Amino acid sequence: MATPKKVAAPKKAVAPKRAAKTSAPPKAVAGKTSASGTPAKATAKKTSASSAPTKAAVRKSTPAKKPTPAKKAAPAAVTPAKATPAKPAPAKAAPAKAAATKTTPTKVTPAKPPRNESHTALVRRARRINRELGEVYPYAHPELDFENPFQLVVATVLSAQTTDLRVNQTTPALFGKYPTPEDLAAANPEDVEEILRPTGFFRAKTKSVIGLSKALRDDFGGEVPGRLEDLVKLPGVGRKTAFVVLGNAFGRPGITVDTHFQRLVRRWQWTDQTEPDKIEAAIGGLFPKSEWTMLSHHVIFHGRRICHARKPACGACPIAPLCPAYGEGETDPEKAQKLLKYEKGGFPGQRLNPPQSYLDAGGIAAPPLGATIPSAPAPGAPAPVSAAPAPGSPAREGG
Repeated sequence: MATPKKVAAPKKAVAPKRAAKTSAPPKAVAGKTSASGTPAKATAKKTSASSAPTKAAVRKSTPAKKPTPAKKAAPAAVTPAKATPAKPAPAKAAPAKAAATKTTPTKVTPAKPPRNESHTALVRRARRINRELGEVYPYAHPELDFENPFQLVVATVLSAQTTDLRVNQTTPALFGKYPTPEDLAAANPEDVEEILRPTGFFRAKTKSVIGLSKALRDDFGGEVPGRLEDLVKLPGVGRKTAFVVLGNAFGRPGITVDTHFQRLVRRWQWTDQTEPDKIEAAIGGLFPKSEWTMLSHHVIFHGRRICHARKPACGACPIAPLCPAYGEGETDPEKAQKLLKYEKGGFPGQRLNPPQSYLDAGGIAAPPLGATIPSAPAPGAPAPVSAAPAPGSPAREGG
């Protein structure tokens, strides 16, 4: 009787094992874990945890497939819509910027110095303008033709109340007939007057050049003196003429205070003096003595070509941002360009025999007396700049 009981027990036990094998794998795991009691719950949790990742994996894979086409389709639809308005927008803005840059040069703020400008600040401002002028006119030079100090002192005396061009057109005949001080001192005044007639005030000028020639012959051995105190003793020679001769014939520094120089230094507010001697002293204190001669050339060149007395070409002035007087003249660049003279405007200069540096910079030699002056180039054509008065026309500002 005991034996069948033992056999029945194992049969019952085997039955659940077979059921466990035939059941789904999750139940078999549960059957094994249930045999250990307490760990069964833990295993159940593990199985649930194991099932969780499978669901998460399914979730991840499912959205990855679905949003992928959605995201690709969305930008594809939006991108052209945004790109279309974006392209015309900058295209419209670009012309506006370009127009602004074109009009900017016409609006230059004058560099007005402070009311109580110190001497040091004035010196710095003046020297900066001179440096800028030196870059604009690196070829600046005396605009009277001469071969020796005698020719220069005579030509400078003749340049009063006329242009250097008219003097240069006249002196070849004068020096051709009277090459030395002795020759001119012995000349017939009427013959000299006839030669000097084109320069204006020819009677007074004839008296001066014959008188200084006699002084050179009698007092200086026929040689032009190289000292200021001696030069100013010659008839018709003042400080301005003396400094022209000293600076350009003897290499001794001097400031030439002519009408152009006076006008510009006052426009730039370097000084408020009006008398030539006081202007010379005031400006001389702003610059080293070694720069006086070239300073004079720079200022006079600028006064003749751009910063005119009646209508300055402010719109074409290269130092406009530094000028306290900007706006006194024409500020429109195109209109101002038409006011430029000599090499800056494409016209001949004042010298019949200019330095090579002037010709290399685009300058044009002046024609002889009675010759036709070439006209300015057509607008837009590359050329230098400056208009010389036609023969027979009234001279203004002494050149």
